[in-house]
Amino acid sequence: MRLANSTTGYGPVAILLHWLTALVIIGLFALGLWMVELTYYDSWYTEAPAIHKSVGLLLFALVLLRLIWRLGNPHPEAIGQPLEKRLAGTMHWLLYLFMFAVLISGYLISTAKGKPIAVFDWFAVPATIHDLPEQEDVAGLFHFWLAWGLIVLSSGHTLAALKHHFIDRDATLRRMLRFTHDQ
Repeated sequence: MRLANSTTGYGPVAILLHWLTALVIIGLFALGLWMVELTYYDSWYTEAPAIHKSVGLLLFALVLLRLIWRLGNPHPEAIGQPLEKRLAGTMHWLLYLFMFAVLISGYLISTAKGKPIAVFDWFAVPATIHDLPEQEDVAGLFHFWLAWGLIVLSSGHTLAALKHHFIDRDATLRRMLRFTHDQ
């Protein structure tokens, strides 16, 4: 089985990285919305943020791996009119930008006081940038709006894929649902 992408379709590695990233982002977004409503007396008050931080740091590694995979592999040309192709390319890079920005702002919130972030008690990520004026609050504001922006961009990305599938009836969505067998 071919693991890499081809010029006409995505390989299983790219497909797995894509859908895993999407699921984790949706899960983190939902967890983030839920956990900010917890009170001090909720049993999940400390556990939910710890999970959110741990999964967020693992997502950073996943997105980095995904970007490296994308840069090191061919990828199918976008399907559609020239404007659609330009928009698709712009959308993909905006998604990467927002993913990294959300993750970095989350890191800045969590390390604002100079403490490392424990990742499921497996290892800790040190605080390299901390003690900036109002770091936690500023990064928190950015994190909130960037997360919403990422969800909006992801929704647009999803709607575009559905448009290609149901209206244009082209292979755009199918290429991300099953890997190609061509060489």
